[in-house]
Amino acid sequence: MSTHIGAKPGDIAETVLLPGDPYRAKWAAETFLKNPVCVNEVRGMLGYTGEYNGERVTIHGSGMGMPSLSIYVNELIADFGAKTLIRIGSCGGMAPQLKLRDVIIAMTASNHSGMNRTVFPEIDFAPCADWQLLKAAAEAAAKRDVVTHIGSILSGDTFYHYGATATDALIDHGVLAVEMETAALYTLAARFKVRALSVLTVSDHIITEEALPAADRERSFSEMVEIALQTAFG
Repeated sequence: MSTHIGAKPGDIAETVLLPGDPYRAKWAAETFLKNPVCVNEVRGMLGYTGEYNGERVTIHGSGMGMPSLSIYVNELIADFGAKTLIRIGSCGGMAPQLKLRDVIIAMTASNHSGMNRTVFPEIDFAPCADWQLLKAAAEAAAKRDVVTHIGSILSGDTFYHYGATATDALIDHGVLAVEMETAALYTLAARFKVRALSVLTVSDHIITEEALPAADRERSFSEMVEIALQTAFG
């Protein structure tokens, strides 16, 4: 029985898109899905199920940070049978070549989370994306007028306070951007033997301190949602 998702059996599709913000889940469902129905409102974490090109899909909020996402992903998989989970969210750019509105397809996600140490006390586990989803996302992005980067990101436990030394080391080792959820998503996908991917929009840049206004974030988010949907259903 699910503790944090009030959906009924059969309400959740096998394909789930995961924005962090529940109101983005609402907006994306009402914008991109046919006949979206709200299937969860517990604790204000909204989830909707509808159709995209004749395929059932759920768009469900995950909250901020790996602990929050892990609760919803665990229940979506174990209690509702989700098989393909795609995070659609924002990230802070690190690499100098990144521009605002660029899209990142996360191949791997490093982390410094205590969650990783709980499961792997003596190992730095390296979670990665599902290859077929990553390939499909790259192909979907190539058909659109959007600059796309494929590579490594960092999932952190903190939103602020990355020191200059740590940031420099991450950039030197090819880490493109930082966010707070993907490592947990990829780790859970590995554990449950399901497919997962993160498609992210660069909403701000840690080095240049540029940031998208709210209205521009929504327009850029639209590109990301369409890439994710086309990735899931070909």
